[in-house]
Amino acid sequence: MTDRSQKPHLTRGHVLDLLAQMIRIRRFEDKCAELYTEQKIRGFLHLYDGEEAIAAGIIPLLQSEDRVVATYREHGHALVRGLPMKTVMAEMYGKMEGCSGGRGGSMHLFSAAANFYGGNAIVGGGLPLAAGLALADKIRDEDRVTACFFGEGAVAEGEFHESLNLASLWHLPVLFVCENNRYAMGTALERSEAVIDIHRKAEGYGLISEVVDGMDVVAVEAAARRALETIRDVGEAYFLECQTYRFRAHSMFDAQLYRSKEEVEEWRRKGPIVRFQTWLLENGIVHSGDVDKVVAKADAEIAEAVAFAEAGHWEPLESLSRHVVAPVRPAPPPKVEPAAETVETTYREAVKMAIQEALDRDDRTFLMGEDVGQYGGCYAVSKGLLEKYGPDRIRDTPLSESGFTGAGIGAAIAGMRPIVEVMTVNFSMLALDQILNTAATFRHMSNGQFGVPVVIRMATGAGRQLAAQHSHSLEGWYAHIPGLRVLTPATIEDARGMLWTALEDPDPVLIFENVMLYNRSGPLAVNAGPVDISSAAVRREGRDVSLITYGGSLFKTLDAAVELERAGISAEVVDLRSLRPLDEQTILASVTKTRRALIVDEGWRSGSISAEIGMRIAEKCFYELDAPLARLCSEEVPIPYAKHLEDAAIPQTEKIVSAVMAMLGKV
Repeated sequence: MTDRSQKPHLTRGHVLDLLAQMIRIRRFEDKCAELYTEQKIRGFLHLYDGEEAIAAGIIPLLQSEDRVVATYREHGHALVRGLPMKTVMAEMYGKMEGCSGGRGGSMHLFSAAANFYGGNAIVGGGLPLAAGLALADKIRDEDRVTACFFGEGAVAEGEFHESLNLASLWHLPVLFVCENNRYAMGTALERSEAVIDIHRKAEGYGLISEVVDGMDVVAVEAAARRALETIRDVGEAYFLECQTYRFRAHSMFDAQLYRSKEEVEEWRRKGPIVRFQTWLLENGIVHSGDVDKVVAKADAEIAEAVAFAEAGHWEPLESLSRHVVAPVRPAPPPKVEPAAETVETTYREAVKMAIQEALDRDDRTFLMGEDVGQYGGCYAVSKGLLEKYGPDRIRDTPLSESGFTGAGIGAAIAGMRPIVEVMTVNFSMLALDQILNTAATFRHMSNGQFGVPVVIRMATGAGRQLAAQHSHSLEGWYAHIPGLRVLTPATIEDARGMLWTALEDPDPVLIFENVMLYNRSGPLAVNAGPVDISSAAVRREGRDVSLITYGGSLFKTLDAAVELERAGISAEVVDLRSLRPLDEQTILASVTKTRRALIVDEGWRSGSISAEIGMRIAEKCFYELDAPLARLCSEEVPIPYAKHLEDAAIPQTEKIVSAVMAMLGKV
């Protein structure tokens, strides 16, 4: 990488380097296009043809410790950043020798060694990630810059605005680079944006901003020097709008019916390579023989890369599930006999204790979310923590769930241990892109190069008359997603101990706290500590039926078991505690013993976690059953406001008792 003290100068060696970088990208992609037509490269292939001056002008100025976040059109960024061409080509083939082990393909090139955090197939999806990487560096006072590349189509996404606001608000060392190639897929900028001066949008967030001719590599490099110097000197984000043009289709599937051939040819005549090369030749700075050598060198490297990819290996089917989660997980915490001495506390205070202990135990930990600081949290979980730990570690965020959740994910990838609080589960839908497409997939797509040790907490469930947009139980949705761990602590001990253990997990952990539990009080052993987050718990032993539940339904189910006992029915209560992964062993052992099962789930019946559990029981111990499997779920309605309707919509103790009596033929 270039020494940061380097001054702008156009020596013969330097201009040849710039030209060579652009030619190398162009010829590599020309070969990729050829290989695509031969079906050696599959899927989507987005080429950088016409935009080479941006990567060539900016990335060599970055230090090795700086970070790069790219888009799905990232071959040029990867090559200039120093990813070996042969591993990039092998990735395009899907071979295990590829830079992402064949798991990412053209749109997802990764390299931990080069601090290259991958292309991102979600338009705008990399922006919150970049903010989070920079946030980690800011918190640790590390001298790094995160360069984030994206197209002009991303400026219509909420994540663009959320990320720029965070970067300005928190003074993050991010270089935002908008590669404005004028067409978001097939829609011209003029048809999609009311304001087409994109750099003006950045100015609206208080960012230092400028526009540069993205077809002029010298102009791009000069602007990048100014930007990087400013970021390092004053610690503020900087926005570059590089006006460019892509000569090829959006992807190789694109018929390009939205623009004329004449328009493309007009732009090709002023393309970055022909423009720079012509100027160098006309002024005698380089000669045609120099260009021939550059082309020959690039072609030789490309031939070697193709041969490497052709000789590469397909990953064996036996390792299909590798890198979904970390191969080595921390050992479960040792079981400790609870002390006789206890303190009376609430579920809310237990969560607060866990957060405080985490902050005291690990400097990498911080809490972030809407109203967690000055307000003390929507459910008062973090009340008083701002005064004790300060605004850097109890970090109030804007109302931008995707932005701050993505920033938390980015900070985790950079080595921090953030606790992200989403006010309520319904709001988490706004962050689903970041949770599903980044947190859950990053380890797998990068072939294990990057983990995401983030903990995301959110309130869930009904019972407080908050109506349909604050009351649903959606944890079963998240339990569907590979790469996540989904926890549902119900007891005070679990509320305190699960967060402790979750923060030591190398993968993303979602914790769902039922709103009806926050005020629940009880004794907590003074020596209570971390708890195992991988196993279910039998909360009550029984002989006649297994009642399988979690979270807010646990205590209703325990109450039902007491009522059933009065009727001569011995019910065993299994608290799942974790919805992903499910502890099949405990579930199946209980059902094998009682030979009957009722699953109690506050999610809706259709597509519920209860259906998954029931199917697993049917698959593994069908012949041990003495009665059909049953489940009790929320009614198929949005949660109503009126109290009598809300109560009727979700499982209640009397419904559980009635369901068991019906199963046993005692109605």
